[in-house]
Amino acid sequence: MDHLQRKLRDHEAAMFQQGFLDDQFSQLQKLQDDSSPDFVYEVITLFFADSDKLLNNMSHELAQVPVNFKQIDAHAHQQKGSSASVGAARVTSICATFRSFCEAQNLEGCRRCLQQLQHEYKLLKTHLHYLFKLQRDIKAFGRSIPTRE
Repeated sequence: MDHLQRKLRDHEAAMFQQGFLDDQFSQLQKLQDDSSPDFVYEVITLFFADSDKLLNNMSHELAQVPVNFKQIDAHAHQQKGSSASVGAARVTSICATFRSFCEAQNLEGCRRCLQQLQHEYKLLKTHLHYLFKLQRDIKAFGRSIPTRE
């Protein structure tokens, strides 16, 4: 069991060190308590559902002729806000760059940013799913989740 808890602490620390997560994620974790033990998981699950839709919408919009850069920018803005609210730092950063390409109406820049955004989002999702799996495994043994210091 100590091995699982150490694995969880190490994985979470690595996500912060590699810039996947920032302090906003820690703030979310502080809101989780006995009355809402799955709060972070539920918030992140909603984030994933919204992000999947936004990424699909951006991809669809970039395939249209003519391209509606204002609409793509609106999606990128929404993705940036929701990413920032859950502490998804690398995704948030890419969204900021994406928005500048939209403003410049740079189609190739937007396409590259979308690919980068999809890649970073997929990495984030994989890492967070693993984090939640470790938490479930620890809880299944009736142990507490170690907190980040």
